[in-house]
Amino acid sequence: MTAAGTTDSLTDSPAAAAADGRWLVVGARGMLGRDLDALFAAEGLDHTALGRAELDLTDTDAVRHAVAGYDVVVNAAAWTDVDGAETQEDAAGAINGAAVRNLAAACAGTGARLLHPSTDYVFPGDAAEPIAEDAPTAPINAYGRSKLLGERAVLELLPERGYVVRTAWLYGKQGKNFVATMLKLAETRDHVEVVDDQQGQPTSTPALARQLLALGRAALAGRAPAGIYHGTCAGQTTWFGLARAAYELSGLDPERVRPTTSDKFPRPAPRPAYSVLGHERWADAGLEPMPHWHDALTDYLKADTAGPR
Repeated sequence: MTAAGTTDSLTDSPAAAAADGRWLVVGARGMLGRDLDALFAAEGLDHTALGRAELDLTDTDAVRHAVAGYDVVVNAAAWTDVDGAETQEDAAGAINGAAVRNLAAACAGTGARLLHPSTDYVFPGDAAEPIAEDAPTAPINAYGRSKLLGERAVLELLPERGYVVRTAWLYGKQGKNFVATMLKLAETRDHVEVVDDQQGQPTSTPALARQLLALGRAALAGRAPAGIYHGTCAGQTTWFGLARAAYELSGLDPERVRPTTSDKFPRPAPRPAYSVLGHERWADAGLEPMPHWHDALTDYLKADTAGPR
């Protein structure tokens, strides 16, 4: 079932649907949540998608009642204003920390598996090689501190059924993001300057949604150990490299994108110069890591030819 009350029946058989169990997506009106809802509908999962208007994650009783009866819960709700968290850390912590604790406690009470996306910003930002899932955390900014609260809640309350999936550099067709912004700027500017001294892993929300679905299915089948996974696309590039690729794949002249340095665009929240995550734990779940970032970007732009320009 979706939040609108419609039933999706695209699975091959009732037995296949039963094996997938019942799924709940919270935060379903955001960029990732919308892609999860669409993917789960296409897969014929028995699922419900709830946005903030349908479920207040800070309401303990409401969360407990919402989770009842589901086998897998995917938390796509989050405070995502990285810079805003610098001056509103308590508000960010209420959503990214306390609300996640409510959700984890509710799942612990029912036996549901919880898939909880987190962030690369839980690390100190001083890495020089891909960061392992078990590397020490020391958040680089207030947003990272708020997300680490959520991680700890999941791992503490759901040691056997909690899954933290750290991601980074997300973009998707349903919300404000870097790729959409760059392509929109192409309409009005001959050239754009883009930071070329931050390394990371651009990750599309459709690709992350597919990986979360695979992880949840592996968890239901007893193949995926609980704990931390890194849900970013393979490879690495800079924001400059991502912008050039987006232009080129969209039929625009990539030379219109020019490199610059981070000091030309100061932001309230510090960002790491190198934030590339390792993906070793997917093998423990019998799953392949996510696709290369350029392949995911290509698929995203092909699927969204009428998307933001």
